[in-house]
Amino acid sequence: MLDMLYWSQLVKGRDQIHERYPTIWGLRLIKRPSRLVKTLLRPGMRILDVGASDRRMERGIKEIYPNVIYKSMDVDRGLPHDYYTLDGINEQFDLIMLFEVIEHLELEVGIKMLSRLNELLVHGGRLVISTPNIFNPSRFWFDATHKVAYSYEELGGILLGQGFEVLDIYRTFNASFPKYFVRLTLFYPLHRILNVDFAKSIVFLAQKRGNR
Repeated sequence: MLDMLYWSQLVKGRDQIHERYPTIWGLRLIKRPSRLVKTLLRPGMRILDVGASDRRMERGIKEIYPNVIYKSMDVDRGLPHDYYTLDGINEQFDLIMLFEVIEHLELEVGIKMLSRLNELLVHGGRLVISTPNIFNPSRFWFDATHKVAYSYEELGGILLGQGFEVLDIYRTFNASFPKYFVRLTLFYPLHRILNVDFAKSIVFLAQKRGNR
């Protein structure tokens, strides 16, 4: 269980995020987290992909900058990865990706993981993290292995508490132009009235604070 000291810190951080983004509808739409990552790439960057699965991100990254150093970490030992635990990593990175992973962990474990990722970043290093959008209920509940449903305010508050600065928060919706257009015009007022979003995931762009 979270102790009262940490709980008060979490509530403070959550309120700070809510002040910046009062509603889910204030978050900008992007198609997918990988597109955000591509805007952050620089030659020679050191990148860690946590929960990398089949390392599919590596090809897209190296097509842009072949000299990027890409490392993967995943608990699945049936696939080839550089690391299978975060504790086994003894190097630092400029950018860490964590896509649709944290919701599979218990709350305390997820918080500890974010703290460890902060340690693995250089000062000013970036973290891009995505998680299912709880304002789109079917997105979270379709997977029985999901354990914690994070609102954007809650996860934002946790990131603040673990030494990150939240630079921006996005919603993702990857669809053809006709479907995209219909959602943003014809159905958009209904989504707002019902407070049920069509965006599938929430994406955070965070940065390690220099004083941690």
